[in-house]
Amino acid sequence: MKFTFNITALVALLLTAPALRADWPQWGRTDDRNMVSPQTGLPDLGKGKLDFKDANWPIRWSVKVGSLCYGNPTISGGKVFIGTNDRLWSDPRAKRTRGGLLLCIDDKTGKVLWRLLVPRYKKKIFGSGFDDLNVGVCSAATIEGDKAYIVSNRGEVLCLDVNGQADGNAGPFRDEGKYMAPDAKEPVKLYRGDGDIIWRFDMIADLENAPHDATNCNILIHGDLLYVNTSNGVHRIPGEADPRPDAPTLIVLDKKTGKLVAQDGCLIGRRMFHGNWSSPSLGKVAGKEQIFLGGGDGFLYAFSPVKPDPKAKKPAVFKSIWKFDCNPASYKVDKNGDKLDFWDGDASRADVPHNYKGPNSIIATPVCYKNRVYLAVGRDPEHGIGRGMLHCIDATKTGDVTKTASIWSYDKIARTISTVAIADGLVYICDYAGLIHCLDAETGKLYWIHNTRERIWNSALVADGKVYVGTEKKNLFIFKTGRKKQLIATIKMPYKMSTTPIVSGGCIYIPTARALYSVGKTKPQ
Repeated sequence: MKFTFNITALVALLLTAPALRADWPQWGRTDDRNMVSPQTGLPDLGKGKLDFKDANWPIRWSVKVGSLCYGNPTISGGKVFIGTNDRLWSDPRAKRTRGGLLLCIDDKTGKVLWRLLVPRYKKKIFGSGFDDLNVGVCSAATIEGDKAYIVSNRGEVLCLDVNGQADGNAGPFRDEGKYMAPDAKEPVKLYRGDGDIIWRFDMIADLENAPHDATNCNILIHGDLLYVNTSNGVHRIPGEADPRPDAPTLIVLDKKTGKLVAQDGCLIGRRMFHGNWSSPSLGKVAGKEQIFLGGGDGFLYAFSPVKPDPKAKKPAVFKSIWKFDCNPASYKVDKNGDKLDFWDGDASRADVPHNYKGPNSIIATPVCYKNRVYLAVGRDPEHGIGRGMLHCIDATKTGDVTKTASIWSYDKIARTISTVAIADGLVYICDYAGLIHCLDAETGKLYWIHNTRERIWNSALVADGKVYVGTEKKNLFIFKTGRKKQLIATIKMPYKMSTTPIVSGGCIYIPTARALYSVGKTKPQ
């Protein structure tokens, strides 16, 4: 038999197979956090106005989560991870305060392989309350090999065994039974279906950090190091002195041991408005790597990656290589030129008019794309709709680059906590007012806006020539990518969506407040 070598078929196979197998192992899929996937051939979810119960989707499985779900799903090695609260889950082994929950799900069957219960933090932190909202685990698990890394609702960085207790209780941390039931007299008996903590770093105790409302960071892995936002925040009562203004905002841990290697010396806590909830990202700028973080003071910071000194006895302190103030001067003063406080006109204040003006912090994740960083400002959505701003920033400069690095800015956007998606020269971003914007990545030219008339907490996902956006009023909007607005479908889901759909293995994963759905005709590769 004569063997024929078909180079065209081989190239096609090599190009297609990675796209089919592509995992989504962290928030944003890749280190740059751009909400875009190369996946093609995704299932058709329908056209026009549809209701989920009538959509006839090829649903592979669905798994109940909590009453709230702010932890975005991630996928690696045939396992799906999602953070939530545990209001829909019960554990008869011990009486415990409701809290957070991390689920690990078999991607083929939808079976919950294990769960980690994270009790609420009931102590007062330096005179300030914390975790009273019971939002659960807000961190998207970052997966590398057989380890998963999350920030818990107790202000901890946890390194977890992706296999849970099924392959034994790995150390050095072996006190999961007590951890999951801190109020019980005796530790609970561990089962194969429980999570397995490898190590634990307590940011509240070890850093004297004071999170506000909730802890949220999607951890960035770079080499042997983890980059983590501490969620340090202000005092509960406006006007009161902040509890820990000198606590670090960005810390660096050894991923194998959890040892604190370094911390930023930017003193962001002295200028923060509310809290620090942005996640770090990584990008290459003129061939050199930079770490980016949006600050609770409204500045975007860039850092050189940390190079640990094995002989150092204390954590290193590092400074930014550049910073950019994302609040324009006009957002800091009123029409009379008087300085605006962050709390002026805020929806959370009953004693002032609701004009929703003033400077913003940053909750979205910076995205580096072609030597530029794209980032928008915003606030906790509970603080109301107000003026936002999207920036495209030259990342090649140094120092305070506020006056020199702006390539373009776009002010027709409301406050947002959404991360951008950049594909084929276009930027897609949502805002809390319910608008979806499409702009030219190079120039900032606006191509189209769609008003959903619904609050949007999550980010836009771009995959397979489509843009997917979920809303707080349970609607999933699907557009065709491009400079012309083409709405394909509006699908009414059973529950609201505060987190972003992701794709992997030819399937779409749609997280809602009470259930995670996996949709796709093909089995994961």
